[in-house]
Amino acid sequence: MLRKLKPLVLVLFAQEYDEFALDPLIASHNEFEFVREGFDFFTFPQNVRILWFDVERFVDALARKYRHREIAAVVSTHEQFGALAASLLTRRLGLPGTPLKALLTAQHKFVARQIHSQVLPEHVPPFCGFRYDADIARAVTIDYPLFVKPVKAAFSVLAKRCADEGVLREHLRFRLWEKLIIKRLTWPFRRVSKQYLDCEIDADCFIAEGCVDNALQVCVDGYAHAGKVNILGTVDSVMYPGTSAFMRFEYPSRLGSEVVARLEDVARRAVAAIGFTHGLFNVELFYQPESGRITIIEINPRMAGQFSDLYERVDGNSLWSLELDLALGKTPRFPQRQGAFGSAASFVFREFGDAVKQAPPLAQRQWLATAYPDARLFLDLKHSTSRARETKWLGNYRYALVHLGGRDHDDLLARFDDVCQHLHFDAEVGAAKSSPWQRFRRSF
Repeated sequence: MLRKLKPLVLVLFAQEYDEFALDPLIASHNEFEFVREGFDFFTFPQNVRILWFDVERFVDALARKYRHREIAAVVSTHEQFGALAASLLTRRLGLPGTPLKALLTAQHKFVARQIHSQVLPEHVPPFCGFRYDADIARAVTIDYPLFVKPVKAAFSVLAKRCADEGVLREHLRFRLWEKLIIKRLTWPFRRVSKQYLDCEIDADCFIAEGCVDNALQVCVDGYAHAGKVNILGTVDSVMYPGTSAFMRFEYPSRLGSEVVARLEDVARRAVAAIGFTHGLFNVELFYQPESGRITIIEINPRMAGQFSDLYERVDGNSLWSLELDLALGKTPRFPQRQGAFGSAASFVFREFGDAVKQAPPLAQRQWLATAYPDARLFLDLKHSTSRARETKWLGNYRYALVHLGGRDHDDLLARFDDVCQHLHFDAEVGAAKSSPWQRFRRSF
């Protein structure tokens, strides 16, 4: 007698921090078979596939591969390819998923800006769109200083504040191989968006926006189910002083309850305005304490995978459990403030110079596991060309993350301080032991 095969849950382009949440999720849902599809976006030689990746062919191949199996759900937290592939595949299979046009609208920063400028004009800065090879003097129609970023990108790649036209021109001076990478990163999205979006600004173009100064940045996470937009919580995005580089993401927000309520209301309205009726989302916002103004940065039409275990530490349930419920068509339930910690954060280690970093010695990693069993260390070490490219495009490079919980904000930072005293990433023999915590202690 043949054994009945379990229904499949396809996980597209799973990232390292997804795996920590997926393992217990798989253990608690043994009625399904979880299958990972996609490739590692950051590891050679797998990432070479970016050069010929076609998201529609990828979806077609998955549909053919599993045509004789029952697919119960398709999930992904991957911004660049995974969320789009999941939307296309669920649409094709008739499964619950994020509406394709809403996802494309959110990821196309210029189209989203157009909609929000009509619906929420008080929360949108001046903006314009242009090609990277355009005549900047004529194409840029807003005043300097401005903030420029690709219409379709991820990880803050090529996002930069430009004080004047000269700085912008220099920023947009790309080598041939850089132009190739940009075009290949946007090509899958560009091809699909042309079919469903009506916009004169293509996905490999740039958008310039008026600068929002003296502002705090936050992320509002939530989900839409049966057409209703629901808020899960608000995360503070803390920057390295004097930069736009993320230093840590802390949940819950330390802003006052009235401010948080206003931020969440703007996020809810922004998500509804683009027709987002199903799935998890993450809305990035600026809040200017002096004026009280709230400005929409962008909507990420997928779960913020980096935040999943932060919510689990504080609320008692990971975002991945919510993701699976939505993908299965179930009514989600999400507890609040029932976790083991009162505060949690994802601490981001960055190098702003050219120093080479390496993994902490095994003894130090073993100390971390013993001293702080809840801690999670994610290594993102880069070498030669990839390190140089990220430093050029971002002004720094990220080499590690530490996720940690605490009784409250102060206890969280005290625990992280202790972690930094024991984990060292310097590659040079005899190099001074340093960390973002020690260098920027006062910014916490």
